[in-house]
Amino acid sequence: MKKLVLAAALTAAASTAFAGNIVEPVMEKEVVVQEAAASSSSAGIIVPLVLLAIVAAVAAD
Repeated sequence: MKKLVLAAALTAAASTAFAGNIVEPVMEKEVVVQEAAASSSSAGIIVPLVLLAIVAAVAAD
């Protein structure tokens, strides 16, 4: 019984591997991604400095 099920599964898998007919391939348009304007390099330091100031203010009390 297992061999029959295995043979049926392999037959089904082999029959679905049909390549299709000869048709001109459809090319999709190239996706163009525009990057956002880069911010200044100091923008990444503002948040840690503000957090440091808040921690220092809480620790001073």
